[in-house]
Amino acid sequence: MKNILYTIILSFLFSSSVFADLGSVVDAYEAGDYETVYREIKLFAEQGEPHAQRILGLMYKYGQGVTQDNKEALKWLRLAAEQGEAEAQFHLGLMYGTGEGVTKDYKEALKWFRLAAEQGDGGAQYSLGVMHAKGHGVTQDYKKAEKWLRLAAEKGVSLAQFNLGWMYANGEGVIQDVVIAHMWYNIAARDGSEDVKKSRDIVVKQMTSEQIAKAQELARECIKKNYKDCS
Repeated sequence: MKNILYTIILSFLFSSSVFADLGSVVDAYEAGDYETVYREIKLFAEQGEPHAQRILGLMYKYGQGVTQDNKEALKWLRLAAEQGEAEAQFHLGLMYGTGEGVTKDYKEALKWFRLAAEQGDGGAQYSLGVMHAKGHGVTQDYKKAEKWLRLAAEKGVSLAQFNLGWMYANGEGVIQDVVIAHMWYNIAARDGSEDVKKSRDIVVKQMTSEQIAKAQELARECIKKNYKDCS
């Protein structure tokens, strides 16, 4: 939880026009002075600063320095999202998609995911891909799912890389290719996920030693290219 808020405060610090005034906020956070963090962030949020509104929303969502309150989280995230703040749009989509603090609404989730995804938010691109794959709030479409998952995978989102591996392993939305499936599983497995490793092991049973070697080489090349144009 500490890392979550520290990351979002730093993103505010370096993206906001008022960053010079926020050094004390980071210092207060590192010192565990959540009261000061809350007071300062709320001040900026009430002045309409979208990054601060997003941070305040996440503080309420995760109960960081304040009593956890989904209603307040939704309020502040919406204010930021309506100003085009991509991360706020993503988190607002998550709340609607899971029914966290609000009635579950896939179409509303889809709306916010799409807005954030079009701005290049990797988490939103992954979520949009999953919604297209499952037909949540939209007609099931594996080709669109593959498009958004690939964009997220190219940003290093390991869950998107794993899902691409699954699509190639099963021929969903793409031509079945165990080599490419193994490649994406290899890349996704770098985060240590046992589920990814198990899926890779299933694909291995369908492959020759030459195919496995090729997949491993493709994975190394893909990582060197920062996940761009990998298949």
